[in-house]
Amino acid sequence: MTNIYLVRHGQTAWNQEEIFRGRSDVPLNGTGLREAELAAEFFRGREIKAVYSSPLLRASQTAGKIADMLSLRVEPLQGIIDMSFGVWEGRPLREVKATDGDRYHQWQEEPHRLKLPGGESLDEVRERSMGALEGVIRRHAEEAVIMVTHRVINKVLLCAILGLDNSHFWQMSQGTTAINLIQYRLGKYTLSLMNESCHLKPLLNQKVKVDF
Repeated sequence: MTNIYLVRHGQTAWNQEEIFRGRSDVPLNGTGLREAELAAEFFRGREIKAVYSSPLLRASQTAGKIADMLSLRVEPLQGIIDMSFGVWEGRPLREVKATDGDRYHQWQEEPHRLKLPGGESLDEVRERSMGALEGVIRRHAEEAVIMVTHRVINKVLLCAILGLDNSHFWQMSQGTTAINLIQYRLGKYTLSLMNESCHLKPLLNQKVKVDF
């Protein structure tokens, strides 16, 4: 059995403000750094062989907290970088709704059919991120590893390993520092944990579970 812990990065100011991030390199905010520390505690004492991360700062900062806990180094993995949102990157959700309403409606209702100008489609994201996941599995047969990435990547990968097409994208919830466990054995995937946030209990009095 190969165990892949799929982790979303911690909170950023752009998560709170509902600004599309994509390839914009936004750092964690104070809450996000604390979330990352708590996610690291989740892995204390577990036998993990490697920590992979999207090269973007919000993911690598989260991965760094986890890797430090495990005395490992973070290995950048380009295939799990966030989806390119093209013309929406850096724009607030309210502005997109007001000025690009038709495409936003399609994003909400038929995300698998949308490709923004200058951006990626979910099919393109799925192809590269599944390629990255499969590469990690080949390198770490019968081991446990962590992959720290982004909301879109997590949702697409979860759909893929469950045999669902990208039309099911919005049926996958992923809060900040959500932890998922994908198990791979004899060519088949099992989802054993999804959108776990028990490690964030110390932050219950704050609004930290952001699925944007």
